[in-house]
Amino acid sequence: MSKYPSSYQPLTYFRLIIIPLFFALTYDTMGQIMYQNVSNKNVALGSYGRVGVDWSFENGGSIGRRLNLNNMGSIGGRMEEQDYLELAPALYFNPSEEDSTTIYAQMRFSVYANSLTTFGNSSTSSLGGLTIAIPEMYVEARNIRGKPLSIWIGARLYRGPDVHIADHFYFNDHSSQGFGVEWKGSRFMALFVESTDTTSTVPPYFYLNIKTGTPSAALRQRVVIAAEQDVTLSPNDAITFLGEVHRMAHADNDTSSAPVDEALNFPADIGFVIGAKYQRNLSGLLDGSFNHLAVRYGTGIANGGDGGLSRTWMTFGAPDLNNLDFKGASSIYVVNHTVLNFSTSYTLNTYFIYTKSKGAADSDHIAPTYFGKEVFNRKKDLSIGSRSEFYITDYFHLLAELHYSQRKDGTNPVANMAKISIVPVYVPTGKRDTWARPHLRFVASLARYNDYAMESLYSPYLQFVGEKRWGYYFGVKAEWWIFN
Repeated sequence: MSKYPSSYQPLTYFRLIIIPLFFALTYDTMGQIMYQNVSNKNVALGSYGRVGVDWSFENGGSIGRRLNLNNMGSIGGRMEEQDYLELAPALYFNPSEEDSTTIYAQMRFSVYANSLTTFGNSSTSSLGGLTIAIPEMYVEARNIRGKPLSIWIGARLYRGPDVHIADHFYFNDHSSQGFGVEWKGSRFMALFVESTDTTSTVPPYFYLNIKTGTPSAALRQRVVIAAEQDVTLSPNDAITFLGEVHRMAHADNDTSSAPVDEALNFPADIGFVIGAKYQRNLSGLLDGSFNHLAVRYGTGIANGGDGGLSRTWMTFGAPDLNNLDFKGASSIYVVNHTVLNFSTSYTLNTYFIYTKSKGAADSDHIAPTYFGKEVFNRKKDLSIGSRSEFYITDYFHLLAELHYSQRKDGTNPVANMAKISIVPVYVPTGKRDTWARPHLRFVASLARYNDYAMESLYSPYLQFVGEKRWGYYFGVKAEWWIFN
């Protein structure tokens, strides 16, 4: 038996007296350390994410498929988007108390699945599993020596506002790697685009380097010089002007290897972009109401993107194989985006997106690329949509969305889709604001397809279920964002 009474065991004494005393003495210091770690003024963390589950009752029950038309991405409504995560840590500081320059370094890590699997049931080693990307890693010096001057270098999601309900960054999405300078409302940048994707044939970003005598694959770089200028017309009106010049370098290295040159090496190519965006704050409504109208025209290799993306360095269509260039390719692109805060009980968000693009080949339908791969050389697409947000209470909102999309590839008939989504939302912040997050949502969507869309299976949903006039989707979703 112990020589100590049970109530006076040394270990018990230590637990009852020493440990509480230790925490009492160190509480203030620990609190200060914890506070400093959380609120460090030189560190910030932003995040965007969405996660949830979805289903349909086709084929005995399955994961829900996107109802939008093919090659349109989230244009036509984004409620069926899969899990996605971004974390954006940032470091910033001032050189000294006397120097107002702010040095800012930001990284962004994004995670998404290459399949329909949810985050909780996938990993980077799974088939079609998670992919980790770093779309941003740059350093910027802002407000240099107290002047409205900024300089940045690195990879950057360098873009303006988006049509949020269609997840579409429009007009000036310059996301890439390069450097830039900003002075007041003027922005100048040089972007350097290259890719190891050998399936990219419009135009290809690689060539066969035979200067050394030993053929080896090399990257072919596109250089984009872009400039933007903001012009303030009044306290509520402004215009942004855009101009771009694109050039891909000459890659025809050695005429002594004609068969190789014909297959893998290409002459230089160029493209140009002009555009303007009119921005108006609508003072007759509640704060945050606005209308943006953007128009952009691109030529040559700068005739714009596809698949829901608007980046001008994503060339559309086929080349002119006689001259081996994209001279004659073009696109016209128009977007109107509106947010109307009518009252503390109702917000209306609408959009209009129109794109007409053609490649450099003579064909109005399908034409071969440099490697013989056939692509559509013409396309025209149109989408209109709206989201009504009813603030039933501070914490309960109701979203009602209507979308219509149509697309014509080459000389094919028009494929179209009309969709309605009813989305009850719990908003834990209790804010009557269309931008309040997080959202905890129940999503119910119903789409109707025309004959051509139905018969050609012109939707991820139709490609799964076959020829159907109607498509549906159910999901329970969360979305959040935190800006640093």
